[in-house]
Amino acid sequence: MKKIIDDLTWRYAAKQYDPTKKLTEEELNIIKESLRLTPSAYGLQPLKFLFIETPSLREEVKVIAHNQSQVVDASHLLVICAHTSIDESYIDHHVKRVTEVRNTPAERAAGFSDFLKKNVLAIPVEHVEPWNIRQAYIALGQVLHTCASMRIDATPMEGFDAKALDEKLGLAKQGLKSVLLCPIGFRSPEDAYQYLPKVRKAPENIFETR
Repeated sequence: MKKIIDDLTWRYAAKQYDPTKKLTEEELNIIKESLRLTPSAYGLQPLKFLFIETPSLREEVKVIAHNQSQVVDASHLLVICAHTSIDESYIDHHVKRVTEVRNTPAERAAGFSDFLKKNVLAIPVEHVEPWNIRQAYIALGQVLHTCASMRIDATPMEGFDAKALDEKLGLAKQGLKSVLLCPIGFRSPEDAYQYLPKVRKAPENIFETR
């Protein structure tokens, strides 16, 4: 139990990364699996996780992200994207995947499909994209904690031109929209913020029992 609190106390939004320190393949695979296991509404996972590795592309993304150095200095750069819509074919693909993994009987799979289509396809079109975007923040929370537990830094970022990034990465043609950037790597010893006490509201000001 104490380890959880130690992990969360240790993490902070790193402002400076050590560009010489890189994630191992094992560490990266654990982070990817944590993202894959992220909970989502109905298990639909209306998300895609892009890792930008090409140095020249990361330099271009840095400009789009208002020249924040973490984008190029961190070991890896994660872009959390959301689908802009969910249609019948998306649900069919999800049900097929559930059926394969769980060996679901055809009758039960059909019932699940009908349930999803009745509920999800009834959501007004203009509400689907915001709904999917909210799923991205669940993934962000999960990856931040996963990284902290491994003593790996991760910095959530909304400070970028999403429209420009979507165009640069060709996301619209994939039915995607960028939601968050998250550089992942190892803090620089020169980043003064890591040495400051964490500031949060006092318990009595943030919790209420009714």
